[in-house]
Amino acid sequence: MEADEIIREAAMVLLRSRYAVAFTGAGVSTESGIPDFRGPSGIWTKNPEAEKKAYEVYDKFLMDPKAYWEDILRGPSLLGDLWRAQPNPSHYALAELEKIGILKCVITQNIDNLHQRAGNSNVIDFHGNISKLRCINCGERYERVKFDLKEALSRGDVPRCSRCNYPLKSDVVYFGEPIPSDAYERSLEEVRRCDAMIVAGTSAVVYPAAYLPRFAKIKPNPAVIIEVNAQPTPLTKEVTDYFIQGMTGKILPRIVDEVKRLKDDARKN
Repeated sequence: MEADEIIREAAMVLLRSRYAVAFTGAGVSTESGIPDFRGPSGIWTKNPEAEKKAYEVYDKFLMDPKAYWEDILRGPSLLGDLWRAQPNPSHYALAELEKIGILKCVITQNIDNLHQRAGNSNVIDFHGNISKLRCINCGERYERVKFDLKEALSRGDVPRCSRCNYPLKSDVVYFGEPIPSDAYERSLEEVRRCDAMIVAGTSAVVYPAAYLPRFAKIKPNPAVIIEVNAQPTPLTKEVTDYFIQGMTGKILPRIVDEVKRLKDDARKN
């Protein structure tokens, strides 16, 4: 099928769905200037040493929270990219799908908070959110802006949980760190409920997140999988029903426009 025909059929699936969810990855945010990790120009593709160091961050927090926060404040360039980034057409398209009553939830592997800033109200940050801090002891979360990190470090201390006084870490989930139970359980519940899933901008190789679209297809009430990616992924042959190849910032708005056109046509008839 041609891309236009696939987009039309995908839009029809979404319009007929009772509970559609989106599952997004780094490819959704690359058009906001945030580099991905494993793509041809990805951070780890260009700098394998950076990937090795990423596996050490969680252990550093557990062993020495102060050293962990000192490293954070030294400001890796990626953090600057994340703070400066603005939502792009991919984010706004998914927000519009929610606004017109089609999309019920976004499950994202991204940590950049851009889905929320674009207007989505039900977002599960599977790998955490850069704008928050989290207590790994009791699970409490805090807005990062409420803490003066430099002031705490100048006192020889670190940000602490007001409930249990445990050192706080970034809400971002690092390698070797368990997925927060609330994010994991909520994601599973959304996947159980969905009858259509948009998979956008993810290579589907990072687990356990990559299980979610597979679970959506093998559950007793399988969901229709609509995949939008620049290149085919392992999901494309395994579970995808409609694969639309291209940049998410170009394809997702076209899907939304087609959904709205079909809704208008149905209303007129």
